[in-house]
Amino acid sequence: MAKFRMNHARQGKGGLPKIQPLLALIAIVGAFVWGATALPDLLKVENTTPAATTIPFPEKDVQNHAEEEVFFLPKTDVDQVIHHQHYSLGYVEQHELAAWVAYELTREQLKMERVKRADLFQPDAKVATTSAQLNDYRGSGYDRGHLIPAADRAFSTAAMQETFLMSNVAPQVHTFNGGIWRELEELVRDWAYKYKKVYVVTGPLLTKPPLKKIGQNKVSVPTAFYKVILDISEPELKGIGFIIPNETSNQRLQQYAMSIDEVEKQTGIDFFADLMDETLAQKIESQVDISLWHFDEKKYELRINRWNNYTQ
Repeated sequence: MAKFRMNHARQGKGGLPKIQPLLALIAIVGAFVWGATALPDLLKVENTTPAATTIPFPEKDVQNHAEEEVFFLPKTDVDQVIHHQHYSLGYVEQHELAAWVAYELTREQLKMERVKRADLFQPDAKVATTSAQLNDYRGSGYDRGHLIPAADRAFSTAAMQETFLMSNVAPQVHTFNGGIWRELEELVRDWAYKYKKVYVVTGPLLTKPPLKKIGQNKVSVPTAFYKVILDISEPELKGIGFIIPNETSNQRLQQYAMSIDEVEKQTGIDFFADLMDETLAQKIESQVDISLWHFDEKKYELRINRWNNYTQ
């Protein structure tokens, strides 16, 4: 049995303690007496109509990062850890970027009715030092590339809007953003649907000097981006990582695949440190078996023949 820390399975154990016959009799009598006195009140009917409520998503399927303790966040030096309702991030003021964005992606989320894309970028008011601004990207020649994709949070309007906060974007070459990065994002959704739930951490590679700085706030243009995906649904436990240069690529995604340990080495980030015990983490993160992850040849061909040729 795999050993996960308390965040992975927080459900209480079933079963009730045995009750001695005498205690059981007392409990039954007590329940009868209470019922006799409480029943009239229970039968009263209020002459009011309850207000209608709208639940944008099933709470059991979407963890609220802003209110619940989140156990799958990475460990690294950042200026501020920010918990939005539908994902968390670690912000680095020096680069005006998130070093990482972490979230769960589930089959149930992907099965929900999709809302309309927001397409309205906003500064992140939770960033204490102020986030990058929309004007920082204007005229730069770079896309405002999402870290957590909008399509991963299309199950509610609020969730979708959170992905358009400026703390969740980074400067990306257009044909990277709409090419190989798009292909990887779509694959991650396919994997989440197939394996029911995956943990995702993604962000820019900040351990190497940026290509340049853009805008009044000097936003760093990363040389590459990483993404790590973890599936801990038994019986098959597996993880995979990618580091992809911020440029047009005609290579297959498999050529950028690596172990989570290798991504940790290049980024300086410790992923999933509080999610698994050390023995299990070592087993999953030290190796990668590409055969356990389905790569879509049709998506690759679509990227080569169409996506890589799109112009801004």
